[in-house]
Amino acid sequence: MAIAVSGPRLASSVSAVWIWPEYWGTNVNQPELPSWRPGATRDAVLAFLGAVADVAPDERVAMFDNDGTLWCERPTYPQFDFFVDRLVAAVGERPELAERAEYAAVLTGDPTAIGALGLRRVGLALLELFEGQTPADYDGLVRSFFVEAQHRTLGRPLASLVYQPMLELLDALRERDVDTFIVSGGGVEFVRAISASLYGVPADRVVGTAILYRYERQEGIPRLSRTAELDGEPNEGPAKVEALQRHIGRRPILAVGNSLGDRELLEYAQTSHPSLALLIDHDDADREFAYVSEASTIADDEPITDIGRRQGWVVVSMRDDWSTIFPRL
Repeated sequence: MAIAVSGPRLASSVSAVWIWPEYWGTNVNQPELPSWRPGATRDAVLAFLGAVADVAPDERVAMFDNDGTLWCERPTYPQFDFFVDRLVAAVGERPELAERAEYAAVLTGDPTAIGALGLRRVGLALLELFEGQTPADYDGLVRSFFVEAQHRTLGRPLASLVYQPMLELLDALRERDVDTFIVSGGGVEFVRAISASLYGVPADRVVGTAILYRYERQEGIPRLSRTAELDGEPNEGPAKVEALQRHIGRRPILAVGNSLGDRELLEYAQTSHPSLALLIDHDDADREFAYVSEASTIADDEPITDIGRRQGWVVVSMRDDWSTIFPRL
């Protein structure tokens, strides 16, 4: 089965602006998972945590999706907001870029135009904004973006839109020596830039959609630079399981997701024993957003929540199972 998590011990190099007092000041004597309301869902998660002690240490592996599982993905993905931010900056230096069809569609926020062009074409055009940059260049841009970025509608810093119950769960897993990984459909370098600071997951434990790099020498000095080409397909659906085997080589006993793009990941974990497949249901329109999670590259007539219940996953209602959604500012 799979589980949504997030819970952190900050790396010393992380900016203090990302430390949220409600989580980090937690009283060690309070009940475990305090933001999870009593009920069948919390009981199932606690039962799994109790069973971890019987698992061999090298088999204690948990893998999590990111968008919509560890942090808010509506009304737009944080990575898309980052791309828009960089596009606006680029247009400020080169106004002619605004006339390109892909960029014009993004700048006007026209979903019809974006749909007509195709998500892949628009996405590849946005990748061109970073072509030639080193990994360190890109990492720095992402980190700088999160220092001041605000959510479009919720009136909170973008970096604060992690799910408090996930932070508690991730920490509970680490206390039991469970190795935690992120297997995301988002860009791997984008998630790596913030994974340690927001979730306590080291950058080398993140797998995601990858781009190709170019190795070259400039005046005899080795240099690795970004291209605008994908290395394979987007990391959704079966690709997630294939990628985790290539890059990690360990099978999870716990997996978490929220969309059709996570189905295979949850199924893969469910074959272990003990196991937990956890699906996050976004059904809280008052505190977050209410919607049925889909995947940008995968279609299915059956909602993922119906699939999850049919397959015996634990479906988490954000409205009913979580007393708190986001950390207190």
